[in-house]
Amino acid sequence: MIRRLRGWWQRRTIQFRTSVVATAVALIGLGVVAHAGTGIVSWLLIDSVDADLKRIAGGTASHVAAGSPVVGRPDVRVLGENGEPVDGLPSANLSEWQIAELSAGSGVLDFEAPAELHRWRGVPVTDPGGRHLLVAAEARLVGFADTAGRTGKLLSFGSVLAAALVGFATWLVVHRSLRPVDRIRSAAAGLPEGERLPVPEAADEIRALAEELNAMLARRDADTERLRRFTGDAAHELRNPVASIRAQAEVAVMHPDPDIAHETLQDIALEAQRLSTLVESLLALARAEREVEPTRPVDLAAAVRAAAERLGGDVELDVPEDPVLVLAAPAEVSTVLENIIGNAQRYTRTLVRVSVQAEPGMGVRLLVDDDGPGIPAEHRPRVFDRFYRVEPDRARSTGGAGLGLALAAEAVTRRGGSVRAGEAPSGGARIEVRWPAAR
Repeated sequence: MIRRLRGWWQRRTIQFRTSVVATAVALIGLGVVAHAGTGIVSWLLIDSVDADLKRIAGGTASHVAAGSPVVGRPDVRVLGENGEPVDGLPSANLSEWQIAELSAGSGVLDFEAPAELHRWRGVPVTDPGGRHLLVAAEARLVGFADTAGRTGKLLSFGSVLAAALVGFATWLVVHRSLRPVDRIRSAAAGLPEGERLPVPEAADEIRALAEELNAMLARRDADTERLRRFTGDAAHELRNPVASIRAQAEVAVMHPDPDIAHETLQDIALEAQRLSTLVESLLALARAEREVEPTRPVDLAAAVRAAAERLGGDVELDVPEDPVLVLAAPAEVSTVLENIIGNAQRYTRTLVRVSVQAEPGMGVRLLVDDDGPGIPAEHRPRVFDRFYRVEPDRARSTGGAGLGLALAAEAVTRRGGSVRAGEAPSGGARIEVRWPAAR
């Protein structure tokens, strides 16, 4: 039952739930106020009667203390210590605890059937003979119960009415507050690519939500554009080796000469190898965008030494013996080093120089220099773009698919680092990588 009720409640709208909660809280709070108000009204009525009773009892007590004859009245009684009458009138019908309260200066209520209330206030006094007496004044509380009851009913009705008004006002306020959300929903239903949601003028949570949604849409559009560009570039890059393989296969079919067929098969094998390398690079780039390994400290100095040993060739290292820790993932560091050092080896004439420098407060700096032809200044900002080549020639001898540096830049920038191309002291190309340092 409780589970079903909770499920029903959670399926209600925010406007409904907020209004119901506001009404319930207002009803409880105003009910407490109504109850307290009834008590205050009753106390004020009794207090006004007590003031008159104390004045009357005090006057009689002063006469008794002066030795005047004790003359009893129905509304002013003179009683002994135990409540026995000494004024010549019948018993006042007061109990022992009531006598004790009156002797202490407090007031008591006495109920008389069927619906009469009497208020008593007492003043202790000692007569000239040394007797301890009690002067008790009485007043009938005519209409007290009726007044208190009507006051309670009026305040209760007012509480219910006020709670209903609070609920209605909450309903209207929440409805108006959610109008920007409704406008955002309507705009999002038919939002074209490149457009953004309307942002409310008020600096509130709804504005923050709209701004965050717009930021998410900007990221979505950027991802969509990157995917579109990636798909187009990939299709263009794959078309060339596929077309070459097809053309050479057609030539081999049309000219079944063994010498020509052997040479054609060699060309096809090379193109197939190029195609395989391109597909593997595309898959690696796609995995790098989709899968992000947890960040942890990686020893960049050890990784550079391991990469130089794997790649072979003439690589000169300037790497500290002590560990140089960066915040990354081991697989990412290996990918970055293999692509950047491998790219330098492809274009260098004699030697590739790799250095690692730990700069306090600025992270860790990796420099890869070669003494090749270098990268012209106008091409340096774009060498990390996908499928970008400095040389328009796409022959096998001039390089790969243009994805190695893009893959390295993607891995470094994702960890908060940076990559840029420059000029080496020898005149060749310099690739500078900065990683955030690990403590």
